[in-house]
Amino acid sequence: MSQNDFLHLLPLLILTFAVLIIMLVIAAWRNHKIIYVITAISFVAAFLSLFELRDIAPYTIEPLLVIDGFAVFYIGMMLATALLISMLSYAYFEQQKEQKEEYYILLILATLGACVLVISKHFASLFLGLEVLSVSLYALVSYLRVRERSDEAGIKYLILAAFSSAFLLFGMALVYFSTGTMTFEGIAAAMATFQELPLLLLTGFGLMIIGIGFKLSLVPFHMWTPDVYEGAPVPVSAFVATVSKGGVLGLLIRFFMEVDGFRYPTLMLIFTIVAIASMFAGNLLALMQKNVKRILAYSSISHLGYLLVAFLAGNQMGVEAVTFYLVAYFITTVGAFGTVAMLSGELRDAEFIDDFRGLLWRRPWSALVFTAMLLSLAGIPLTAGFVGKFYILAAGVNTQLWLLVVMLVLNSVIGLYYYIKIIAVMFQQTDAGMEPRQRLRPSIYLASVGTLAVLLFLLFGIGIYPTYLLNIITAMLDNFNTLSLR
Repeated sequence: MSQNDFLHLLPLLILTFAVLIIMLVIAAWRNHKIIYVITAISFVAAFLSLFELRDIAPYTIEPLLVIDGFAVFYIGMMLATALLISMLSYAYFEQQKEQKEEYYILLILATLGACVLVISKHFASLFLGLEVLSVSLYALVSYLRVRERSDEAGIKYLILAAFSSAFLLFGMALVYFSTGTMTFEGIAAAMATFQELPLLLLTGFGLMIIGIGFKLSLVPFHMWTPDVYEGAPVPVSAFVATVSKGGVLGLLIRFFMEVDGFRYPTLMLIFTIVAIASMFAGNLLALMQKNVKRILAYSSISHLGYLLVAFLAGNQMGVEAVTFYLVAYFITTVGAFGTVAMLSGELRDAEFIDDFRGLLWRRPWSALVFTAMLLSLAGIPLTAGFVGKFYILAAGVNTQLWLLVVMLVLNSVIGLYYYIKIIAVMFQQTDAGMEPRQRLRPSIYLASVGTLAVLLFLLFGIGIYPTYLLNIITAMLDNFNTLSLR
């Protein structure tokens, strides 16, 4: 590897060295605050190192990796989200009796795996990134060992993720058999010689879609989602819903743009069915839930269905719409789970709707933040979620995906009901009186309230003035090497 290779891999190397440093510090001295500070500094340093790469032409590290504007933006988005989640995690785990320090090792490794996914251009790097992400999540989901549902969630995720990895590997093997290569550009060159997709190649793609569909919790591979979100620690649920899915979606976009999978009607039909099923299943099942974490889990399924509408547009506008919506979705989802984490205690999480009854009169700040996040998820104007959903609709209309556009609008109306239901509960008057305010240490107060304040500012800032973010996304995607060919 050359010096340039190391420069372009600097964000990933910073995360790797941070893991080694944290392990050495834990071996010498267990201190939750110190480990958290090292984690936060590593995320900030990795994020700042991206500024050296923002104006570069696509840079390839043969045969596995490619770093371009698309990769830099997605890595930055995931590092910023992981930093916010680490801040919420500090406040959350300060109330727990578990050993807290190893949690941050797993969090950094999971983020590292997600970052590797978005720069992969080879099946080997794809699978390595996916397994680093998945194996870290197995432990993160079941981290609170004293809670029975945490172990159950971890075991469910472990078993189902192992099956999905098997499908993915088998699909890769069939694609390799049909094309003779494992690089994305090699597969694209081989597919260009086919008039129609051979059965084995189509089967390989189908098996890969199953594996990726599981990671994105798309219907019908979504059954693990509510149980895992419910049993996992709240910050881990936020991570699974955002960074984990962002990395896999970035990989999916890169692969399909590279091989031009959008010109094959069979693949488009499969994704169309999955998108519509995810929208309806996510929203209709969320209507029947009384657990807020499960509602957010089913909500994430429907939002991934919305994202597929822009993905199926198959052009630069579609990729920009997916990217913008992901930013809005990351902000609102982390903010929603962050509010739940802030209200949670040592014995259990604040996950039932009744826990939020009269919240406006007991803890006005928490109620304000949670209301704003839910309204953004519903796509109400002046929020980032509204602009993101509008952009997705514009991408769908631009490519005349009328069926998907109609389904998106219909499901947005359905989803509005269960978001408003939670808000109505928070605004109810109760006879419980004012909840006594806990005296939080300054560090915990800054980590929780400060993080939510930043997210609230971003939510309305992007919703009121989205032009700045749109310009950044457009500039970063201009040198997306696969889009330059289209």
